[in-house]
Amino acid sequence: MTGGLKKCLALVALLAVLALSLSYAQTQPKAGATKININTATVTELQALPRIGPKVAQRIVDYRTQNGPFKKVEDIMKVRGIGEKVFSQIKDLITVGDTK
Repeated sequence: MTGGLKKCLALVALLAVLALSLSYAQTQPKAGATKININTATVTELQALPRIGPKVAQRIVDYRTQNGPFKKVEDIMKVRGIGEKVFSQIKDLITVGDTK
C-alpha cells in the first residue's frame, strides 16, 4: 500500500468512528436534561425527539386527545409509526410525568 492510500484509509476510518459516535450521542439523554413529557408536549416539542417528524408528532397529540394521557412511556408504541426500534431510541428521552 502506498503512503497516500494508507492516509486515506485512516481518514475514512476516523470519519466512520466519528459519525458513529455522534449518532450514539444524539440518542443519549444529556446529564440533567429534561425529558419530554409525551402527555403535554406540543407537536413542535415532540419533533425534537430522534425519528419523530411532524406527522408522527401530530399522531402522538391526536392519540392522547382521543384516548387520554399515556399511562407509561411504552404506551407510545400504540401510535402508528412508533415501533420497538423508534421506541428504543426515544425511551430514555421521554416521560409521562406524574400520573397520580
